[in-house]
Amino acid sequence: MIHHNYSGCRSAALFMGIFVACLGASAQDAVNTAPQAIPSPIPFAALPGAPYKFDLGVKADTLENLNSSDQGIVRTTTALKPGPDGVFRLTLNDAQQAAAGASNPLVRLGELQVEAAKQHRLGVEAQYFPNLSSSYLGIHFNKHPGDVLTVQGPLGNERQLPVNIINKDENTVNLLAVQPLTPLIAIHQLVKIARADENIARAKAGMPVAETAVKVEKNFFELLVAQRELASAQADARKIQAKWLTASSSGVSASAEQEKDMVSAEKAIIDPASKVKELTASLDEMLGLPEGTRLELVPPAPLVEDISLKEAADKAIAANAEVIAAEQTAIKAHAAATISKMEYGPVVAALGGYTNQTSINVVFPRAAAYIGVTASWTIFDFGKREHDVQESRANAEAADLGVQLTKAKVAAGVKSSSLELDRSRQLYQLARRMVSASQFVETSYKPDDPEVASARAKMEADMFRAELEYRQAYAKLKALVGTQ
Repeated sequence: MIHHNYSGCRSAALFMGIFVACLGASAQDAVNTAPQAIPSPIPFAALPGAPYKFDLGVKADTLENLNSSDQGIVRTTTALKPGPDGVFRLTLNDAQQAAAGASNPLVRLGELQVEAAKQHRLGVEAQYFPNLSSSYLGIHFNKHPGDVLTVQGPLGNERQLPVNIINKDENTVNLLAVQPLTPLIAIHQLVKIARADENIARAKAGMPVAETAVKVEKNFFELLVAQRELASAQADARKIQAKWLTASSSGVSASAEQEKDMVSAEKAIIDPASKVKELTASLDEMLGLPEGTRLELVPPAPLVEDISLKEAADKAIAANAEVIAAEQTAIKAHAAATISKMEYGPVVAALGGYTNQTSINVVFPRAAAYIGVTASWTIFDFGKREHDVQESRANAEAADLGVQLTKAKVAAGVKSSSLELDRSRQLYQLARRMVSASQFVETSYKPDDPEVASARAKMEADMFRAELEYRQAYAKLKALVGTQ
């Protein structure tokens, strides 16, 4: 029982304080239910879901985790058209373009990773702007929560009067806008981290295309080599057959030696024929062609490349995917170090809102707008901030050192690949000259001699092996340089 005339005012002040606290808690609950895994350091959800937890690792690493044997791409459609005889006449460029189509799942995976990193960055940038939230509270009491005011009359008698301060049915609608102030610096660093992840994803997005092109090129030349080996074996078989046909025409009867030679010739054909069939099926699968499709490969024009060691090293430092990833990781580490230092300062945010309520009568208006400032400051945390700053500083130094080591590694790789390219180029040019010389002998002296045809097929096989090695060395150098 309250025995003085100011009891109503005190009760109203008490309930108004409780009501404002409920409004703040409701607004905080409403905002903190946002689907973010990162807690906000600002009271009343001034920075909802601010991603203060971040990963300094490269996010776009799914492609690296795939087994190389799983990177053979199966196509469902192809733009290649067969000739009138049903044979696909295939150039290397056509094969690479068909294999790098839009249906490549690794290409699509890289595009999705770039899109995910971009959307993450845009989501972080959105935290620059105010957070708008709303809440609704509806309560029904089974008893009237009104107080009783005791009034003493002039004759000393007391009279009790009900005072309706809090309603039995309460409905409160609150609209809240919170603009972070000091956390804007942290958000700027978080945007740097998100943009670094996006740059890493973009640098690695083109890798599946280059890997597919190299895989197709390898299969293409291995099939050329297998076809030449088969042609050589068939020419040897014709030579043996012609030998024994000549012997039989001169009256020599069949012997065990003849049977042995014929079986050996037939056996020599089986292995390259099986290899041709296997490589053809593999290339058909990569190009999306039906199983058993006959292919006629057109040998590509000689590879022409002209890149100096210094030019390759400079381009590699600027565009190599590993170097880009290391540099962006260093940016992320320095941004994390800046964020860790901000833990020493207060977190301040401005807020404003509008409320419409039927909870408190008389002393509080039904509809009201408000503005304010909220701030929090951790005075002491037993050294956690100091350790966090030291950890982030060590990570930043390690990331800077990682950039230097990665650049040195790439430069060494470029030098080694350039020397390998020079060696393979010389071997390829020598093999090509030998094939040209054999063509001159064939056209000038013995155009129909199986022995000459076999020797030429073997030299062409050696030439295609040398060209494959040459092209692989060039592809390796291009991968280090960063050109797709």
